[in-house]
Amino acid sequence: MTPRGYFGVGLEGVSKPLNLGAVMRTAHAFHASFLFTLAESPSLRVVKHADTSVSHRHVPYYAWADLDEMRLPHGCKLVAVELTDDAEELPQFRHPLQAAYMLGPEKGSISDEVLAVADHVIKIPTRFCINLGLAAAIVLYDRSLYLGGYPVRPAPSAPAPGSANWERLRNLP
Repeated sequence: MTPRGYFGVGLEGVSKPLNLGAVMRTAHAFHASFLFTLAESPSLRVVKHADTSVSHRHVPYYAWADLDEMRLPHGCKLVAVELTDDAEELPQFRHPLQAAYMLGPEKGSISDEVLAVADHVIKIPTRFCINLGLAAAIVLYDRSLYLGGYPVRPAPSAPAPGSANWERLRNLP
């Protein structure tokens, strides 16, 4: 199914080109409309070692020096993905139809300047920060479920008493 709307994925202050490559490849796989970096312009020659889909040839890529230079499409909402106390948890978040998802650096947080201008701040409900590429994949998968037009999953049914599954479950240690 083709998801509704459009989105971009960006990283602020990324220090490892291979992490950027992994995020770019994941964003490309989930139909990203654009990719961007803020405050960092890693070598695309190094990035391609992790981005085997060569995303920058198929999806527009922008390397903005700072927040003043960044330009998002009209109506596009900036969604910061950051583990803060007041961030909205991802399972409850209603993804905007037009969004730019911003993830922070590997050993740090999204800047206060970005958080101040973000339309939404969301977090993945984990005990601590997870790998950058994994975080991007979780957020984009959630977006595809929310806006992808998939039907609601039916509630699971319990195994019928006396069935093989029922007996197996009853005998678990």
